[in-house]
Formats: sequence, structure tokens, C-alpha cells
Amino acid sequence: MNLEGLEMIVVLVIIVAFVKALEQLGLLEVGNGDKIEDELEMTMVCHRPEGLEQLEAQTNFSKRELQVLYRGFKNECPSGVVNEETFKQIYSQFFPHGDASMYAHYLFNAFDTTQTGSVKFEDFVTALSILLRGTVHEKLRWTFNLYDINKDGYINKEEMIDIVKAIYDMMGKYTYPVLKDDTPRQHVDVFFQKMDKNKDGVVTLDEFLESCQEDDNIMRSLQLFENVM
Repeated sequence: MNLEGLEMIVVLVIIVAFVKALEQLGLLEVGNGDKIEDELEMTMVCHRPEGLEQLEAQTNFSKRELQVLYRGFKNECPSGVVNEETFKQIYSQFFPHGDASMYAHYLFNAFDTTQTGSVKFEDFVTALSILLRGTVHEKLRWTFNLYDINKDGYINKEEMIDIVKAIYDMMGKYTYPVLKDDTPRQHVDVFFQKMDKNKDGVVTLDEFLESCQEDDNIMRSLQLFENVM
């Protein structure tokens, strides 16, 4: 697998696996129902989401789309929140020949922006809005945050290796040709050298944005799911 292939897989799997999870939750199915406001009235739940008007202003979704999304979210998560174990269960179903637990862990932390150990509907639709309808900069910032495991504002080489290894582990036997144990590190060495423009051992957000925008493969991959909803 060449460097361009690695770049494409790393970004694509982030989005593809995310969309697969949405399909599993039933959140991409168009539903009816005209009582938009009624759909945000929950009983016997742990968390009540913000009003539709506020979410509409904060995201790129219409009231109708938010209603459809919320119905699916409520059906699968009656408590109004999603925990990490739910993420792991979803990804394990779609990648049965690999180990998706670490990737689900990293992805969950990217959704759980307040580090509370749970993802609310607001967190969910905010991330979905960015990944499906955000600007290039917004999508890349979100991806940077996924790689920035310790949330210090930088990506170091070990963090990038951890994410790439988690992706390969999740894909399992579908990584072809079969990868050696040191393959993720070898690929990241080349990729990291390309991104770390000032050679200080870390990748800043600006370096990440510049490097990704210079790569046609990454730019194309970010556009693949703009019309999912």
C-alpha cells in the first residue's frame, strides 16, 4: 500500500465507519411525522436536548432533518445519551473480522467534547453536521481533534500511529496485502514527516490543514458523503 493509499484509507474510514454507524442506528432513514416540536418532548429520559431552533442555528440541518435524526436517536438511545460501549457494539457489528474497540474508543472521545463519558443528541448532530455538511476546514479540524488523543493541541507521531493502528485493527483481514506489525509505523513515519513542516516533532493544526489541503486524495475523500442526507 503506497502513501497515497494510506492517506485515503485513514480519512475515508473515519467517515465511512461513521456513516455505517448512522445507518445502524437508523438515523439516515427518512421518516414522516409532522409534529416536530412534539418529537423533542421526552418522558422518562436522563437528558433533554436543546430546542430545535437552537440546534438549527448551530448546525447545517433543517428542523425537519433534526426531527428525523432525533427520532432515530431516541429509538436507539431512550436515555437520551450514548455511552462508549454502544459505540463499540456498533462498530464490532460492521467490522466482525477485526477489532474495532480502540477505534470506537478514539471516535467516542472525539464526539464526547466535554469529556463526560456520554454523548448527547446535541454532540451527535453537531459532529454529523460537520462531517456531512461542514466546510473543508471544519471537517479537517474535526479530524485533527480525533488524532489529538491527549487534547494538547498537537498531534505527535505516537498519536498518529495509535489511530492508524486502530483503523488497521478494525479492518482486520480486509487489509490487503496482509500487513506486518510495523507497517502502520512505517507509513506514519513518511506521512508524519510530510506534515511536520518545521520538523519540531509535532503537527500543529495549521500544518495539518495545509498538508491535507495539498493532497488531492484527501480532498476528494472529504466530499464523498456530502449528499448522504
